[in-house]
Amino acid sequence: MRPRRRTSPRRRAAVDLTARVGSVVLPNPVMTASGTAGHGAELAPYLDLGALGAVVVKSLHAEPWPGNPPLRVHETPAGMINSVGLQGPGVAAWLVDDLPALAATGARVVASVWGRSVAEYEKAAALLAGAPDAVVAVEANLSCPNSEAGRQLFAHSAADTRDAIAAVVGALDRPLWAKLSPNTSELVAVAAAARDAGAEAVTLVNTVLGMAIDPETRRFRLGAGGRGGGLSGPAIHPVAVRAVFDVHQALPDLPIVGVGGVASGADAAELVLAGASAVQVGTATFADPRAPARVRDELAAWAARQGVAALSELVGAVAAPWDH
Repeated sequence: MRPRRRTSPRRRAAVDLTARVGSVVLPNPVMTASGTAGHGAELAPYLDLGALGAVVVKSLHAEPWPGNPPLRVHETPAGMINSVGLQGPGVAAWLVDDLPALAATGARVVASVWGRSVAEYEKAAALLAGAPDAVVAVEANLSCPNSEAGRQLFAHSAADTRDAIAAVVGALDRPLWAKLSPNTSELVAVAAAARDAGAEAVTLVNTVLGMAIDPETRRFRLGAGGRGGGLSGPAIHPVAVRAVFDVHQALPDLPIVGVGGVASGADAAELVLAGASAVQVGTATFADPRAPARVRDELAAWAARQGVAALSELVGAVAAPWDH
């Protein structure tokens, strides 16, 4: 009796992972998140940065900035809280000292800028005009809870957001994304203001306001003291999913980059189904520097199981509980 020939399982066709964020076309939708991957090629020993959708660098001020006093990071039960305070070398030094090594990896780069006023945002953006082509977009960080402007001004005010975005767009020669805060009840209005002022996309969300106190010493765990810090990681993932969903439902033509607690392909898939065209991986890289590549591969496998030709077909495709 002849042995039965084994038939190999039918191979699924590869899913097109191309992501379009406004006018920026990326080979796949997975990026690093600002503040978690350094200023340059720090993650290059662990993964191929050129194989990610893009690398988003740590937010840069127009001038060198010292950041907050230590301690700056504290682990929480479901993530971490930080008060780094946007330490950085300034845009001009970054262009000379950090960008070349990052560009040499073949990475597409998104430069992040911040300021304490509209004028400071404009100055930082102007310094990026004429940057190498490796810088495919600029992300304006309007929402860092470790700066007074991020906590009080741009995070909650549509008018201030509109002014800041308009100034940055006017100074730039490439696409602008606006990174917004979840620490407001006016998120849709702020997102609409960013769009109306010229932002091609919004990044949702930044960290959530938080605080940590050591009960034994009765002292703040972070050097910023009573200003607290920003909570990130798995604890804020549902917040990010809700923010992406709300903005996508209200502004369906506005591209969204989803970020917040993405540690797996399933986490990324949630944000895509809620309405994100691309995602960023942040806090997970502290535990596993290879996390962005793993999330990309897991997201591709999920899309293949969904039987779609392109991942873009699933953006905003969440079904209501009564849909079967």
